Amino acid sequence: MSNAHSGGAPGFLRKEHIVAKPGFNRWLVPPASIAIHLCIGSVYAWSVFNPALTRELGVVAPAADDWNLSSVVWIFSVAIVFLGLAAAFAGKWLEDVGPRMVGVVAAFLWGGGFVIGSFGIMTHQLWLIYLGYGVLGGCGLGLGYVSPVSTLIRWFPDRRGMATGMAIMGFGGGAMIAAPVKGWLLALYAKAPEYLGARDAIDTVVEGGRVFATTAAGKVEVVIASAQQAANLPGGGEAGVYAVGTGNTGAAATFLTLGIVYFIVMVIAAFSYRVPAEGWKPEGWQPSPVASGMITHKNVHIDQALKTPQFWQLWIMLCFNVTAGIGVIGVAKTMMSEIFGTTMPLVVTAAFASTYVLMISVFNMVGRFFWASTSDYIGRKATYMCFFVLGTLLYLSIPYFATEGASDPSMIYLIGFYAATMVIFSMYGGGFATVPAYLADMFGTMHVGGIHGRLLTAWSTAGVLGPLAITSLRQMSVTNAIQDLGAKVDPAAFAEKFGAPIAQLEELVAAKTVTIAKLMEIAPAGTVDPTPSLYNTTMYVMAALLVIAFFANLFLKPVKEHHHHDEPELAAIPVE
Repeated sequence: MSNAHSGGAPGFLRKEHIVAKPGFNRWLVPPASIAIHLCIGSVYAWSVFNPALTRELGVVAPAADDWNLSSVVWIFSVAIVFLGLAAAFAGKWLEDVGPRMVGVVAAFLWGGGFVIGSFGIMTHQLWLIYLGYGVLGGCGLGLGYVSPVSTLIRWFPDRRGMATGMAIMGFGGGAMIAAPVKGWLLALYAKAPEYLGARDAIDTVVEGGRVFATTAAGKVEVVIASAQQAANLPGGGEAGVYAVGTGNTGAAATFLTLGIVYFIVMVIAAFSYRVPAEGWKPEGWQPSPVASGMITHKNVHIDQALKTPQFWQLWIMLCFNVTAGIGVIGVAKTMMSEIFGTTMPLVVTAAFASTYVLMISVFNMVGRFFWASTSDYIGRKATYMCFFVLGTLLYLSIPYFATEGASDPSMIYLIGFYAATMVIFSMYGGGFATVPAYLADMFGTMHVGGIHGRLLTAWSTAGVLGPLAITSLRQMSVTNAIQDLGAKVDPAAFAEKFGAPIAQLEELVAAKTVTIAKLMEIAPAGTVDPTPSLYNTTMYVMAALLVIAFFANLFLKPVKEHHHHDEPELAAIPVE
């Protein structure tokens, strides 16, 4: 093969050199795609990093200069945005060069993004984390995500739903492995900050919303940790005053370690890819229609697909289904702790919340294979009807469980919340895994990889809409709750606890000195903690989005014949 034909790229990476020989076992291909998706799927465990990154300087508790939650959540959003953009632009390139080259490039971007992000954490430069993990890592996500889809659909034309379920299953399961591994690495590399003494034994002063203590070395900025916060330190700790900037959350070293490991695994997996030879099909298999009546045996060109209403209906369906789930996934650990942690602290511990993140990954992964395989029997349209009808009802149930659980701390409400969210996440993953087969049904298999890549711009859009909705609506609820509590507390008690008058409430909130939890400690008896209801409005908005997606799916019809065309010249995979 000539270098000109390779476009300057190493020829051994291109698809002409990975065409499977006769007798090749097609079941050897799925493990490679699952391995890559397990690596990039760790993005779903991003919320495990949230506590560490929001107290990188204070370590035991957030310091004034620490990044706030909304700033950190957007790193996840940027990664998802660039996932969709990279997938959209790489669609045609994937069809040209094949899955091996795309997988190798994805390894460099995803692994390298972690390495750059680690330097951002070490130097406390947030923009470096956005560039590394968000932009470059996000591009690696997109390339790694689409690399196996069209390949497995061609290897398994008899079971499209199952094939895409296998291709994308690992992405949902990535967090199942990554969540405990990240937690273990963070604990391994973490270092407790310098303990100055008990709260009552140290003289502190508030200046500009920050808390300072005078020591033998001079005035230093400090954070005041509760017993619960101190207990999360490596080896445990005592409640009291800790010096800012003297400890380490372990986040930087964790990023660096993961970047190296992910790069190695993804490169090995990419070299395991094979593509079927021209005209290959499973022995004894003949195409047959399914009950849905929505499958075509014609092909629609990638550019022509964008001119059909079906593409944009599917785009809306994917976008709104993802928007409803992705915002919740990004703050899952925080949400569980805020809704039930205050009312059921003995049950909903930090370990419980971490396990919750793990179970999200399990249901996300299992849902991808279960729902995609089910769609082979009941049809893609009926499968998406299940997503939107059942999903709407479940999202509406979450505020009920949160509100009732706050007024009556009973396990039944926690179990109801847990079960509802798990089913939601199974359908969230199922939507991702089923949509490539839906696209193949609608537009044929010839350009399904490229069309799928362009459809993933819906994921990019959802990556902005979901976190934006959940953080902005939550922040609005937090602001209102703090103002309401501030009006109820005794000004003298406020001044005694925070060392500043209540007139400085906004300044103290901005410096993270005043929180809902700390205000509740001095609130009048009988005051209802507003924390469990912070996400109610968000859930109602998500349910409304699923209603819109329901109608987009309801009115979906087969692609009209004038969009079809024959392209025998593109059907062959050139072998040299």
